[in-house]
Amino acid sequence: MTASTTLAPTTAAAHPIAHDHVSALKFITCGSVDDGKSTLIGRLLVDSKSVLQDQLAGVQRSGETDLALLTDGLSAEREQGITIDVAYRYFATPSRKFIIGDAPGHEQYTRNMVTAASSADAAVVLVDATKLQWQDPQLELLPQTRRHSLLVNLLRVPSIVFAVNKLDAVQDPALAFKNISGALAAFTTAANIEARATVPISALKGSNVVEAAPGWCGYHGPSLLQLLEQLDVTAAETNEAFAFPVQWVEKFSSSSDTSQGRRVFWGRVATGSIEPGQKIKVLPSGQTATVAQVMNHARQAMNVPAGHSAGIVLDREVDVSRGDWLLAPGAPEASREISATVAWMDDEPLVAGRTYWALQGHRWVKARVRRIVHKLDINTLAESEADHLEPNSIGHIDLALQEPLATLPYLRSRILGSLVLVDTASHKTSGAVLVR
Repeated sequence: MTASTTLAPTTAAAHPIAHDHVSALKFITCGSVDDGKSTLIGRLLVDSKSVLQDQLAGVQRSGETDLALLTDGLSAEREQGITIDVAYRYFATPSRKFIIGDAPGHEQYTRNMVTAASSADAAVVLVDATKLQWQDPQLELLPQTRRHSLLVNLLRVPSIVFAVNKLDAVQDPALAFKNISGALAAFTTAANIEARATVPISALKGSNVVEAAPGWCGYHGPSLLQLLEQLDVTAAETNEAFAFPVQWVEKFSSSSDTSQGRRVFWGRVATGSIEPGQKIKVLPSGQTATVAQVMNHARQAMNVPAGHSAGIVLDREVDVSRGDWLLAPGAPEASREISATVAWMDDEPLVAGRTYWALQGHRWVKARVRRIVHKLDINTLAESEADHLEPNSIGHIDLALQEPLATLPYLRSRILGSLVLVDTASHKTSGAVLVR
């Protein structure tokens, strides 16, 4: 992979995005342990002048600034020198605003990384050049680099950028970047992953992070921050039929000019858009009604599209409570059978026959694992038969639900196509489910 080919923009057909360079971009950093994720974010915060002097003074160690401490805020993180939970930080450039999620690299915290990736517009996957046999054109990538790349691709993160870090610490940075870029190109091709770019950086020194370093490592493209400024935010799913998870029921408001004394159902529109006069069906009861009024978050009467909060008033009183869904004609039919890809995150292996809670929107239903179809080998990308899934593995399963859910394939809808499996006894998040 050469510098001229890595920066080719992703096609619109491959990623249906909003072409919005102005809205705040939410991105995560991920990759293997100690690849420099926290240090990179610290560098972005410092060089964009988003850190106060007293904050910088608080992250001094032996007279040197430890950039990683700007994001590793938990006491356990500072004691162990690792990232455990996702830390969100905010900064802005003259071009746009950013929300960064610093995801942990350790396998045992993969569930936290999946949580952050599920709502991200972009993912920066860091690759530590010093951990690889960079002199070898056929070098092997680290397993966690492959796992995180597969996960962000499965989670439909629209833009994936590889940042090859610590090139200042190798003897031949240009050769290292060339060989590592080639390994990443071979991996992404085999895994059917579309990467927006592969960029050489030094998070510690600041090379090619904020300001471009033309010619460094044989690379002549934009810096990492300049590239991030060009990426688009995730498009709202307005092309699908209206679907609305009810989060809160406001009972018989006395404000006659807004709800006419009827209950208001509040939540965030998942897909499509809503306006007065639309027919809707309530899931799971199956009752039907007509939308009488739609309000935005400020209680102003207006039509509300996907991705925005709304209050909905129906023309008659029907049985609707938190966790129910309001669906328009054309929305997917509810089903009790689901075929899905699962990223397994529980410490206990997944086995057929076990029952979990499945969460979609704000609705909980019991889900039994009917069978494990196959397991994905993250090293060879081959699918193999399996009778269980170990922690942090990825596989294909069939689920039987106690009550029907309205779902779409995850490739069509990140919201209607995703579920969370929760252990019924410990209440721990056990798996991220992507409907096939």
